[in-house]
Amino acid sequence: MKNFDYWDNLHKNEKLEEFSRDIVGLLWLKIKSIIRVELLIGFLETSKITLNAKKQNDNFRELFDLLSKDISKSHSLLDDYIRKISMTQIANIDISQLVSELYKLKNFDWGGDYQNSLDKYLVSRYVKVPNPSYDKLISKFETEINPAVQGYVLNSWYNYWSSVLIENIFKSHSVVLPTVGQIKSVDFFINEIPFDLKVTCLPAEYIKQKRKEKGFPVELTYLKKKATEANITFDKGAKPNHIFYEITEKMKDRNDAFCNQVLATLKAEKLEILKEAQDNPTVLTKWLYENQGEMRFGSENRLFLVLVDTDDFKNSWKLKRNIDLLKPTIVSYLDNFKNKRIDDLNVSFVFKGKPHGFSALADVIFVVK
Repeated sequence: MKNFDYWDNLHKNEKLEEFSRDIVGLLWLKIKSIIRVELLIGFLETSKITLNAKKQNDNFRELFDLLSKDISKSHSLLDDYIRKISMTQIANIDISQLVSELYKLKNFDWGGDYQNSLDKYLVSRYVKVPNPSYDKLISKFETEINPAVQGYVLNSWYNYWSSVLIENIFKSHSVVLPTVGQIKSVDFFINEIPFDLKVTCLPAEYIKQKRKEKGFPVELTYLKKKATEANITFDKGAKPNHIFYEITEKMKDRNDAFCNQVLATLKAEKLEILKEAQDNPTVLTKWLYENQGEMRFGSENRLFLVLVDTDDFKNSWKLKRNIDLLKPTIVSYLDNFKNKRIDDLNVSFVFKGKPHGFSALADVIFVVK
């Protein structure tokens, strides 16, 4: 049998595929879920187990060795304890109040052009700049730096607590075993398959790539051309997203046959891309793995919750708090998960800068309004 160090080494090196197919590896992950001191103490009291180790990592190793002697019984013991703790954690969150708080965010604007790190963005844009000027830096606080920090904090707050809301829907379902303590790259198990949950909208870059493959024009180029044809003026010196917004809003306000047809064409093209992703989600999962941020790279099993507002793709972020849409969609997926074939969840991908390819189990739940 593969020992503690074998699984520990796999986890540290992000080689996680084998955990999905080995009951001993799953046991290792479940124990890691409860190894935090207060959780471990409760489990030891419940299971009447005594450990001799003095250090936390030694506790992990000793408990793994003990529970590995009867794998089936140990899984049941851990599952019962984890579900009990999870029910308490879920009960401590007032869902209706949480949803109300999330609805207070009116605009989802990061306030800056950065991928994974606000710190990196601030340093490169305001600290390591030629011709340093203290007064010029001070002048940027009200106009640029404060909005950037505020946008980052508000959006991060919204993403964190909407994720808590969504995870609670998963954790309340009978086929889901939560991880009650944090495990890197695992949020819960579905029918004994470990998954990391990723909540996202249908990425703009994915849509852009698919438009190119299909021979559709660049959206903004198409809009500018049609705006000119319709004698709609716009600020040509503005940022691309502002130009896009200005033209689409003016076309909506114009509300004539020409403008409505332009907007309908763009919507139909996006819906075509969405439909293809729904029919063949592996193409999307592969793209999501290969285009993730370099600083947050991971090759773990992932369950992607993709949110799409078909009336306004840019406002899909609002669906993160739409529990009336989220809950039935997620519950339906979990109710039918038993019909999934493991082979259908396989995805292989490469990542720039990595010397070898990766494989994982992944799936997509589309939440579409």
